[in-house]
Amino acid sequence: MSEKQVCGIHAVELLLKKSSDQVVKIYMQANRQDQRSQNVMQLAKKHQIPVVRWAKEKLDKMLPEDVHQGVIADVAGGATVQSENSLYELVEKLQEKTFLLILDGVTDPHNLGACLRTADAAGIHGVVVPKDKSVGLNATVRKVACGAAETVPFFAVTNLVRCLKQLQDLGVWIIGTAGEAEQNTFEAKFTGPMALIMGAEDKGMRRLTRENCDELIKIPMKGSVSSLNVSVATGVCLFEIVRQKDSA
Repeated sequence: MSEKQVCGIHAVELLLKKSSDQVVKIYMQANRQDQRSQNVMQLAKKHQIPVVRWAKEKLDKMLPEDVHQGVIADVAGGATVQSENSLYELVEKLQEKTFLLILDGVTDPHNLGACLRTADAAGIHGVVVPKDKSVGLNATVRKVACGAAETVPFFAVTNLVRCLKQLQDLGVWIIGTAGEAEQNTFEAKFTGPMALIMGAEDKGMRRLTRENCDELIKIPMKGSVSSLNVSVATGVCLFEIVRQKDSA
């Protein structure tokens, strides 16, 4: 998928609502007449964005059917992966307390997309991933993110441990999530500039990542399962931080 295309009915609709100036053209499946497609057509008309009606077979040649859902948007710029130096520049220039989400080795595009969507809702300043052993901004990620891949700054770093140390030097408190943590999410006090680290789907945070955290927290589990899906766990942790920030 081109880095200048966004697909999926919900993702395109939200993009038109939030960042219509980025949308250059929309390709809509010719036989789609449902309410959601009509909403996209109306938003496109409102923002004077051309809509091309194409047969499903033609859209399938651009992207797989299960990805495009009958609508594809050409975007000027689109979601981009930013550099490590750009991350530090962002932190240094922020006029409010830094709030970052770090994903240590999330490889499932559905999980990354869901985490981006949650990050946008929580007001995260940026999402950070390691370049290796992590999924990138592919078509599925953008679709699941529902427009958040275009609004949340996304940084890929070569060496995550080095990045954590640099963030600490910039005054960012590093909070890791681990099942063996003594303190749970709802007991912790979240103040000041911070970065929350969520581990990989199967093994959690890597050892060196864990060792370079300033603090470890865990989500209290009351049932028989030992852990939550990473995107669900991310939502729980981020919005507890948001709750505390809003009540401070």
